[in-house]
Amino acid sequence: MDQSRRTFVRTTGMVGAAALAAGPGASFAWAQTSTNQQAVKMAQTPWLNIGYEDLGSSSSFPVILLHGFPYDALAWHDVGVILADEGYRAVIPYLRGYGPTTFRDPTAPGTAEQAAIAQDVIDLADAVGLRRFALAGFDWGNRAACIASVLHPDRVAGFVSTGYSIQNVIDQARARSAQSVRRAWYQWYFNTEQGRIGLETNRRAICRLLWDEWSPTWNFSDETYNRTADSFENPKWVEVVLHSYRHRHRNAPGETRFLDIERQLAERPQITVPSMVLHGEPGDFSGDRELFTGLVESRLVEAGHAMPSQRSEAVAQAIMDLLGTQARRRGS
Repeated sequence: MDQSRRTFVRTTGMVGAAALAAGPGASFAWAQTSTNQQAVKMAQTPWLNIGYEDLGSSSSFPVILLHGFPYDALAWHDVGVILADEGYRAVIPYLRGYGPTTFRDPTAPGTAEQAAIAQDVIDLADAVGLRRFALAGFDWGNRAACIASVLHPDRVAGFVSTGYSIQNVIDQARARSAQSVRRAWYQWYFNTEQGRIGLETNRRAICRLLWDEWSPTWNFSDETYNRTADSFENPKWVEVVLHSYRHRHRNAPGETRFLDIERQLAERPQITVPSMVLHGEPGDFSGDRELFTGLVESRLVEAGHAMPSQRSEAVAQAIMDLLGTQARRRGS
């Protein structure tokens, strides 16, 4: 594979008004330190100006690839390149509050409850003109894809998931094991004023620690981390991160427009679309069949949290295998 296509070079800096003036879907360079760059496009939705990478032909079948916290679209770039080389279209957005993605109203609160980031996926698909598409995601992106698959199964042709992650944010919280609470230390930290100050002043070091803890076998470079960490300089990033973790622990109100949806999600609805579930080591497959009623296969991928970056070939192959299976079934 051409190595230049695998490289996404940029410096810090946010998208200016001139970029948006070019109109939704216009291609522009977010920032540039080399002639070897990957353009970022913009799509205007009812609430956001969403920056996204668009790889492959516009006539190819689209796959929307969704990153999580604390990552950005770069996490999926290598997967997107592989998919594009194999005849698919990869649409890789920056989630709300990350990199070039901004709120259309700069004074709007930086909310990020699970229903909101799921609606962003559908809004992006509408803005880009995607009637039917496949989804893949991890962390926040996986949760958004889970919800989009539940609410819009007619539009999701297939879903490569890293597990069921829809949350019950309506009922009282249940007791968690000591081990799971320890792993979620950062979430409790973000629910404190000290956590807000920490993110404001020390966001790069905090997120670097999480990268190290969550993907201990991924030998990423300082350059790789710093390119992604540039996305955390978005002026809404801290507010978005805090709201996401405070809302899920019932310490921040959600948007009233999503209240009915959150009640529906609190029932932990099954995901019925054709799905493949990827588990990192050691892997727990016990709930897959019950929660993913359209399950085609569960696979173990030897990777940490940043699975698309660490094992891009395996993840891309899973997406292609799922879509190929569905194509063969439709042809039979």
